[in-house]
Amino acid sequence: QVQLVESGGGLVQAGGSLRLSCAVSGGTLSTYTMGWFRQAPGKERELLSVVHWSGAPTLYADSVKGRFTISRDNAKNTVYLQMNSLKAEDTAVYYCAAKLRKRNWGSEEYDYWGQGTQVTVSS
Repeated sequence: QVQLVESGGGLVQAGGSLRLSCAVSGGTLSTYTMGWFRQAPGKERELLSVVHWSGAPTLYADSVKGRFTISRDNAKNTVYLQMNSLKAEDTAVYYCAAKLRKRNWGSEEYDYWGQGTQVTVSS
């Protein structure tokens, strides 16, 4: 059974940085295209960033472009989201998700999800 576990969330001041990690077990990371999402209270889930199973390409939502960076370490079965210049509006629960590489790059269907990690940015 594939499991995704996020870590690295917490409380940070506006302008600060956090790095989220998503550890994959029960499967091989190189098999999956990986995405990071977030959901704030009362809002819909938002796709933030995706990295192809091969490592490239990547994509970013306009809301985080230039501030967030997605990366993957297949040897460690871990995906990261480096978040810089954090803003109060970045406060949300952050989720990672895995999509089998047989799915199209543009597919919004993900096969596995983590439980989420809270990020709170104080202004």
